[in-house]
Amino acid sequence: MFMNYPGYRSLSDVACRLNQLYTNQMTPERKARIEAVARRRQADLTVFLEQVHKPHNFAAIIRTCDAVGVSQAHAVPAREGLPTLNHTSQGAQRWVTVHRHRDAADGLKELKAAGFTLYAAHFSDQAVDFREPDYTRPSAIVLGTEKFGISETALALCDIEIHIPMMGMAQSLNVSVACALILYEAQRQRQAAGLYEPIDPDQEPARSLIGAWSAREAARKKTPTEPDQGYSSRSCQRPSTGS
Repeated sequence: MFMNYPGYRSLSDVACRLNQLYTNQMTPERKARIEAVARRRQADLTVFLEQVHKPHNFAAIIRTCDAVGVSQAHAVPAREGLPTLNHTSQGAQRWVTVHRHRDAADGLKELKAAGFTLYAAHFSDQAVDFREPDYTRPSAIVLGTEKFGISETALALCDIEIHIPMMGMAQSLNVSVACALILYEAQRQRQAAGLYEPIDPDQEPARSLIGAWSAREAARKKTPTEPDQGYSSRSCQRPSTGS
């Protein structure tokens, strides 16, 4: 299937060794929890946020990513930069890496080159019901800024426009709510297709995630630190979910 994904390959060997060093510093229950979550992560499901700038929305989206099993998200900062994650995220930033991109065009082109289908959450005559696409394939959900939505530049690069049917006077949902609905539809499809069956812990991306998370958990117990924002500037490669 896919052999590389941003962040995984570079973490793999080091993370595995750190995992061996730090595992004995965790309780068996915590270790089992980390392994169970890592083994169900969806390497080929992600979100791309274009200038989502309100901290509570950004944090809520990252929390939903973690809940659905998305461990890699992508974002183009607004003028003031990426929002500081607040209590709304409930610590989800420790489990979801946010890759920062200079602009939407570069980021979306990288995702397309990595084999992702880009789904723009955008109301238009061309948009299809968000439940129609097949999210069991490599999928990136693209969401725009709260006030203006997705830019024309980003929209031109997306493959399919999707919308959430609205039966009231409002034309759209809050961006974090819309993201949650779409991701949970993706989860429903993937669960029905058996894609949440746990993979071997020595298979990528589980191997890298278990190692990195275990090392970080041990480090957090030793040294109090500022809240981890989980931001990265890595570029995209092909996802690694095994064969």
